[in-house]
Amino acid sequence: MPKSRVRSSGVVEGNGPVNAVNIGNPAAFANPAFVRDWAHAALAGLGEARAEIDAMNVFPVPDGDTGTNVYLTMEAGCAGIDEAMALDSSMPSAVMGLARGTLLGARGNSGVILSQILRGTAEVLAAIPSERDIRGTDIAAMLERGTELAYLAVAKPVEGTILTVVRAAANAARSASTHSSAVSPAQAAGAASDGAAQALEQTPSLLESLRIAGVVDAGGRALVVVLDALVDVLSGARRTPVQARRMQASGMQGSGMQGSRVQGASVQVSGPQSFSGPQYEVMYLLDADEPSVDRLRVVLASIGDSLVVSGAAPLWNVHVHADNPGAAVEAGMEAGRPHGIRITALDNQVLGGERQPRTLVAVTHGPGTAALLREAGAITVAALPNTRPSTAELLAAVLASGADDVIILPSDGDTCAVAGVAAAEARAGGVRVSVIPTKAIVQTLAAAAVHDPRARFEDDVVAMTRAAGATRYAAVTVASREVLTTAGPCRIGDVLGLVDGDISVVGKDLGGVVRDLLNAMLAAGGELVTLVFGSDVTPEFADSVTSWLSAEHPMVEVTAYDGGQPLWPVIIGVE
Repeated sequence: MPKSRVRSSGVVEGNGPVNAVNIGNPAAFANPAFVRDWAHAALAGLGEARAEIDAMNVFPVPDGDTGTNVYLTMEAGCAGIDEAMALDSSMPSAVMGLARGTLLGARGNSGVILSQILRGTAEVLAAIPSERDIRGTDIAAMLERGTELAYLAVAKPVEGTILTVVRAAANAARSASTHSSAVSPAQAAGAASDGAAQALEQTPSLLESLRIAGVVDAGGRALVVVLDALVDVLSGARRTPVQARRMQASGMQGSGMQGSRVQGASVQVSGPQSFSGPQYEVMYLLDADEPSVDRLRVVLASIGDSLVVSGAAPLWNVHVHADNPGAAVEAGMEAGRPHGIRITALDNQVLGGERQPRTLVAVTHGPGTAALLREAGAITVAALPNTRPSTAELLAAVLASGADDVIILPSDGDTCAVAGVAAAEARAGGVRVSVIPTKAIVQTLAAAAVHDPRARFEDDVVAMTRAAGATRYAAVTVASREVLTTAGPCRIGDVLGLVDGDISVVGKDLGGVVRDLLNAMLAAGGELVTLVFGSDVTPEFADSVTSWLSAEHPMVEVTAYDGGQPLWPVIIGVE
């Protein structure tokens, strides 16, 4: 499937004929191709702005990745809408393909929230009667529903974020469409984009961390790009985004970067992999109508073999061998309601045919901790630098386990929301899943250390949650830009020490910052210290830190691992 490209007008060209939509041809608004155009134009815009958005990190650390997360989320949405329209070119199919794609491809908190905004958009567009055109009031309703779902997706909504920006966009679109019934969709979208841009400029006044860092909210900036793309496609002419003009005037505009395909995280399943055919047998019952099952057969035939679909509407029995079990189950979710899901590893023959015992799924950021957790029986999902795992990758790991009970350990605060979405999807397929919100790899290691697969599921979850919660975490990295932090000013190359996610130490020497962090954390008490050393740390440095710690705090037990993670030379856990 060829990649889409953008003409100078901002309207996307791609697979098959795509009509340019413009104010002079309002009937075109009812064509679902405009939704596909919007998605691809947004993807192109996010690709151009990705480096700029990544740089809008409230911390001067080298892993600010909101731009990348949102870009990859939208990329998954584009794939979803393209696949949906290849099977059914109706508006409901197109918009729900976009919503489903972004949901399963969501990365990071901003990606999850964007997926909910687009889900709200999809619900409104799918409900518009096919015989009438889209109106300005529909644009307002789209954003209002998206705002509602976005706020519901966040346990503790914080103003000054993408939530504030989408709400302002919805209010501006509603005000414009209420002011005049003749307001076109393009005009309503323009009002929404302007309102979002104005709200984005105000985010530093609402969130202290943004004001200190001297940036606007990165997720909100990404949303403005998406809304600008909507205006471009509805009007048929690309305009200079309001926020881009204002940021250029203030000197805040970052350098653009053309979007390119970034390889996602990988799922590694421990155990023998000698079988030369597809690695998994996937079976489930499916509630669906006959046309949906006909489409399902085509999809499953393209991703696996030994395909057997038996039964009759409304109940079918689905069997396929595939290397990507997550994709096979996702196809079933697109067709109807799968249940009784069973995924079994294949190694020349079906391994026993029984469900596996309780399984851990853990996100890791380096080969050392990944190997350590796999030795403990966990399935690991490797997060690459600046690229957190997607919903679909975590869901695939859960389903590939073949277990009735699964515990997810996200190892990062920004992946907790994604893990929650993956868990909800897996529960719909009959798997019992719990997410322990570990915010650092040391919390994941602490939780895994007390994991007892023989205990009752609830008791195991409680014990692991307590172990993770009792582990304070810290990390050391190198500043990627000059900024004023809560611990004072820092320059590029300074060593930063973070405790529980907040910068508490700024120094010039890596060893000195590590010692300062350990002294401060142990002053509050602690019996066990876990040190996870990164890929750039020498064995001599690691030995010097552990030797110093044993001499300075002789009553503390010390455990050290070669984690191999990039960007973070030392990660610390204190229990």
